[in-house]
Amino acid sequence: MFDYQAPSQLLTGKVILVTGAGDGIGKTAAITYAKHGATVILLGRTTKKLEAVYDYIEQQQYPQAAIVPLNLDGAAEHDYIELANTIESEFGHLDGILHNASLLGERTSLATYDPTLFEQVMRVNVTSQLLLNQALLPLLQKAESASIIFTSSGVGREAKPNWGAYAVSKFATEAMMQLFSSELSELSPNIRANAINPGATRTNMRASAYPEENPDTLATTEEIMPLYLYLMGKDSIGTNGQSINAQ
Repeated sequence: MFDYQAPSQLLTGKVILVTGAGDGIGKTAAITYAKHGATVILLGRTTKKLEAVYDYIEQQQYPQAAIVPLNLDGAAEHDYIELANTIESEFGHLDGILHNASLLGERTSLATYDPTLFEQVMRVNVTSQLLLNQALLPLLQKAESASIIFTSSGVGREAKPNWGAYAVSKFATEAMMQLFSSELSELSPNIRANAINPGATRTNMRASAYPEENPDTLATTEEIMPLYLYLMGKDSIGTNGQSINAQ
């Protein structure tokens, strides 16, 4: 596991957007960020799941979160602009984005991959990240130090048979991180961009990809959080353009 002990108030006063915040790694990251002092904006497609995360954060008396129901598959450019306007009016700036939302798609060969599903996976896993960054960049530029975290995968570094659109999307995510990190270092040196490969983690997506696997043999989402905290907090200032394994 990535070794980092986060100060309890590491993210006090920070405003952080987490996509896919209703379940899995996104849910745990949102709660973890709130626990360390952040105001977390919960973005996801299922309002009921987001409300459950919001309620938990309230019960723990962490900073009050915000909910943004948005289906990244069907979202258009104006939806992202509206999101940016809402964040600006409510908070005035943005200190971080965790791009966590992803679709697995089908575990099948590219030769027989459904083109409609391929496009859907790319919209959620890649295009939404571009549009979010473009819309939210002015808010990140207002932060003293801002962090963009992309979610990669082992199959985004070395493609494996039958990972289809998911592998292609994660290769694209690695490229997007590298491009943003290098281009923003010139345009907005206060913004850093990095990627996390969570590794084999006990999530619903992992169970869908490996239905025969025993989930008890995998790391929990809580166990991989040190890297998520490190890259979002002040101790990672100066770390830019890196793709790091959480375990």
